[in-house]
Amino acid sequence: MIGDKMLITEFHRNAAAMILPAVQRRMEQTGAPVIVTVAGESGSGKTETAHCLSELLTECGKQSVILCQDDYFRLPPKTNHAHRIEDISWVGPGEVRLDLMAAHALALKQHPGHPLIKPLVYFEQDEISTETIEPMRWDAVIVEGCYTSLLPVADVRGFLDRTFRQTKEARLARARDPALEFLERVLEIEHNEIRMHKGCADVVVPAPEEDGKA
Repeated sequence: MIGDKMLITEFHRNAAAMILPAVQRRMEQTGAPVIVTVAGESGSGKTETAHCLSELLTECGKQSVILCQDDYFRLPPKTNHAHRIEDISWVGPGEVRLDLMAAHALALKQHPGHPLIKPLVYFEQDEISTETIEPMRWDAVIVEGCYTSLLPVADVRGFLDRTFRQTKEARLARARDPALEFLERVLEIEHNEIRMHKGCADVVVPAPEEDGKA
């Protein structure tokens, strides 16, 4: 998504390092490209961890591409927020085109000779445009987002075990949060959904000790 911020810390580097061995094992077992998901609650560090994982794979001589769940929302971000205010039941996996994410991840894995046209969100403009991922043989397709554990095509699932209460400071630093009282309602709904996904993870990254400290 254009307009998002990344604030990479030691936690994100360590999280990527924890997920990397599972990705490498899967590559060795199958000899094929791997789809790896990085999931967790809002502010848990999914985007940063995905980028750190991509960098580690590059250091290992592996090519990777990242798909961001934020680009696959059915509505652009500000419009989506307004729809949530109008109907709070809109909050959840149904907001996201998970089927399209899965199809695109599989296409990048199985059809490296074909370009892929995917959605691209412009946050400030509140628009959904497109971008093209050029043909290449990817060794890993990294798919990051809070609901990506649900993708049936995933080969390795990583989960950042940090709750929205623990990561409030990180979320505020990204300067994307609307009115906080309503946001807390949204995050509570997401929390109740996402915490159930932890059980299907191959790698669970624990929260850093400093989370929640004053």
